Amino acid sequence: MILQHHLIDLHQKRIYPAEIEIKDEKIQSIRELGNLPEEVPFILPGFVDAHVHIESSMLPPAEFARLAVVHGTVATVSDPHEIANVLGIEGVEFMLNEAKKVPLKFCFGAPSCVPATTFETAGATLDAEAVRSLLERTDIGYLAEMMNFPAVLGKEEEVMKKIAYAHQLGKPIDGHAPALMGDAAKQYFAAGISTDHECFSYEEGKQKAEIGVKILIREGSAARNFEALWPLIQEFPAQIMFCSDDKHPDDLIQGHINQLVQRALTNGCDLFDVLRAACVHPVEHYQLPVGLLREGDPADFVIVRDLDTFSIQETWLNGSCVARDGQSRIIFQPSPTPNYFIKSPMKPEEFRLAAPSSGNQVRVIQALDGQIITGRDQTTVSIQDGYYQTDVENDVLLMAVVNRYAKAAPPAMGFVRGFGLKKGAIASSVAHDSHNIVAIGIHEEALCQAVNAIIETKGGISAVNPSATKILPLPIAGLMSPENGYELAQQYSRIDSWVKETLGCTLQAPFMLLSFLALPVIPSLKMTDLGVFDVDAFEFVSVDFSES
Repeated sequence: MILQHHLIDLHQKRIYPAEIEIKDEKIQSIRELGNLPEEVPFILPGFVDAHVHIESSMLPPAEFARLAVVHGTVATVSDPHEIANVLGIEGVEFMLNEAKKVPLKFCFGAPSCVPATTFETAGATLDAEAVRSLLERTDIGYLAEMMNFPAVLGKEEEVMKKIAYAHQLGKPIDGHAPALMGDAAKQYFAAGISTDHECFSYEEGKQKAEIGVKILIREGSAARNFEALWPLIQEFPAQIMFCSDDKHPDDLIQGHINQLVQRALTNGCDLFDVLRAACVHPVEHYQLPVGLLREGDPADFVIVRDLDTFSIQETWLNGSCVARDGQSRIIFQPSPTPNYFIKSPMKPEEFRLAAPSSGNQVRVIQALDGQIITGRDQTTVSIQDGYYQTDVENDVLLMAVVNRYAKAAPPAMGFVRGFGLKKGAIASSVAHDSHNIVAIGIHEEALCQAVNAIIETKGGISAVNPSATKILPLPIAGLMSPENGYELAQQYSRIDSWVKETLGCTLQAPFMLLSFLALPVIPSLKMTDLGVFDVDAFEFVSVDFSES
């Protein structure tokens, strides 16, 4: 097969008319031509998402691929720790097997933190020897994000063993160190950890880049850090990659890494710096089997109409066109539904939050739109019959985290603000990283209704008001759906809109933000199934602020 296009050569940093011969799934030859008509499209390497949890798309790998290739994505660096926290090695095997159904090139890591901490209940544990057995596999490319940064700083034996095994096997180690700076950051990365996708400010990203860390600029459905970090592309062009981290299905339909490319170019960044971040750096860092438009490479590339809009005309993998003009050529294939969900239905009185006799000052988790970090607040709430009451007018709502792995465990209870609900409740079994049920609502009856809807379907997201219950089932580990991805995106959009229009939520991605409220390795105040957790102090604290 012969193609003639304007070739964007990211190695020589030049653009020229070229004839590309494809044979046996590889680039057989590249011959520079004298000229081509201006309207002939451009050909360049495909885009790589340098850090993503496929599970957060609510789609299994094969269906994620079907949507992603439309936007020029040819590979992902994927941490399967979401499903590993539910199902352990069985969950990792599920992701690997599902990925083999499609040509998109998934590089899965060995989850380093299952569970993420000892301050929550997960469905599985992967110790150092289990991690080593994964790292020894040829289909596992790296040690996934080391979230338990206090354990690295404290040189805890089990964590240091995992890091040592990755070094011994010559596999990269991904970082996860939100807001860690100064000497603590230097100590963390000195352990041989080479990347970070958790920078929230320009100052944090710059400081980490200056000590040699590769910075992954993230723009997902909840965490949106592009605007803060994009100047680093100009200052540290050799150390930048792009990632989505967590992307819901409705957002994935709209775009992927191509959107970051477009925004960076609009902001005036150099074309070659941007495209090397999007295409080349992840391939080189993780040693991905992805072609970069050189003779002898796999024939993986994208064709774009112009360099202004970067509209994707075609995506090719291994010499075959997998997407053309917005239509995926990957065929939908239903997936099996492994699960671990044994929680019994609950009663409203289980969601009451008992008040001590000492006072009515309470801690409040402050949700921040467009961020997965949270603030901390304190406020006064009323007490009735010995129980704290919500303050809907001032956006102080009840929050619950329910252990999905035990039939009768009581829920952890606390307060949250920032969602703006005026009625009802929302809940989700996607709750990083242990994936218990997380819910917020205006009172205990609404909370119970939303949680029980998820228990009944053994996983999903739900929203309720007194007259209606909306549920999107996620029967694959309580995280993903076996349904057609485009149809699932429509279902998700409908429930998301209903939460905003009917319940009054003011957030741009309420379910994605909800899913991070139980993650005790992201500052500042979170809540697991075991209680309210101060991430800065790395300890549990009371809801009652008078006890501080």
